[in-house]
Amino acid sequence: MPKRVETLVLHDSATPVLGDTQKGGSVLVTSVETLINQARANSLWPLTFGLACCAIEMMSTVASRFDLARFGSEAFRATPRQADVMIIAGRLSKKMAPVLRQIYDQMPEPKWVISMGACASTGGVYNNYAIVQGADQIVPVDVYVPGCPPSPDALIYGVLKLQEKIKRSQAHSFTDLRLFEGLTGPRSLEKVEG
Repeated sequence: MPKRVETLVLHDSATPVLGDTQKGGSVLVTSVETLINQARANSLWPLTFGLACCAIEMMSTVASRFDLARFGSEAFRATPRQADVMIIAGRLSKKMAPVLRQIYDQMPEPKWVISMGACASTGGVYNNYAIVQGADQIVPVDVYVPGCPPSPDALIYGVLKLQEKIKRSQAHSFTDLRLFEGLTGPRSLEKVEG
């Protein structure tokens, strides 16, 4: 198969290679999975979930000086049904933990979480009964951004690391790609079959 791809694509040293995608002339040969992962990674819509001082740094990432829009994360959403990345910015109290979990559950699949700052990641200096000692106790966290508070550059670096993780992800079946939200999951398949 590789010889046939090289013959079709006319691969040379000037032809860009992105992952397993090869482009040459007007022909593009890749897998559906790679194409979907590229699209997902370069069009992340973060959910605004600022809890403390880290939220100021999170807001400044979309300002003109840092411009998170360059990386495809321009539209910060205020509703979980339109977002696919939750950025937990600041200390998470135990009273806020059920709300965080509810909002996370309302986000459509696939979804990712960035824990921003020492307070969201480990509880920070608040080692007491009122603060959750790490957001990973409530929701699964994909990327941790350290600092107190972390700079906007650090958050942008965290978004870039999340994009790399999404591009490397592999689906084991066609339903793992989750192209259609209504047709994934065991309950929806029962409805279709029965």
